[in-house]
Amino acid sequence: MNKGYKKEDHYPSEITEALAERYKQILELLGEDPQREGLLATPVRVAKAMQFLAQGYSQDPEEILRSAMFKEDYKQMVIVKDIEIYSLCEHHMLPFFGKAHVAYIPNGYIVGLSKIPRVVDVFARRLQVQERLTTQIKECIQNVLHPLGVAVVIEAQHLCMSMRGVQKQNSVTTTSDFTGGFLNNPQTRTEFLRLIGSDLK
Repeated sequence: MNKGYKKEDHYPSEITEALAERYKQILELLGEDPQREGLLATPVRVAKAMQFLAQGYSQDPEEILRSAMFKEDYKQMVIVKDIEIYSLCEHHMLPFFGKAHVAYIPNGYIVGLSKIPRVVDVFARRLQVQERLTTQIKECIQNVLHPLGVAVVIEAQHLCMSMRGVQKQNSVTTTSDFTGGFLNNPQTRTEFLRLIGSDLK
């Protein structure tokens, strides 16, 4: 017997109900009728979506790294590139999306490779600006692993630029931040940028 599809939700009911009530009010203020068929479930859906998109506030990125640290005598560059990013601009709460490229030079410890994208996600799942996001990822890895250097480059498109304002659909914003060997050694930085395919100097 086919019991059909049932989605399991894990959102606190009090927060979901409070958010949904406010989104219902927003629909009314915009001139919509939240009682019409297509919008009946919209406030609750948006409430759950926003909790998902902002889940980074309830997660500890440093603990994520500490959970998978391993002693290893490896001192060459480790790169995780093309990490997909989806975040919300804190100025207009519109999405920006793109890719992050993260590298570090171990100093006695390495970290499970999946933990770096997880750290990126924790900071991205908050209201953000791209510049701060770049620095927060760098500082988290530096503070936990104490590597010989960290490099972070983010390339993203911002819907607050393409959907409103200047309405430039094809612009890409690139930010970068470096510590240690990536900051002080131009050859190391150049090798990293070459390996991720960036035109930065």
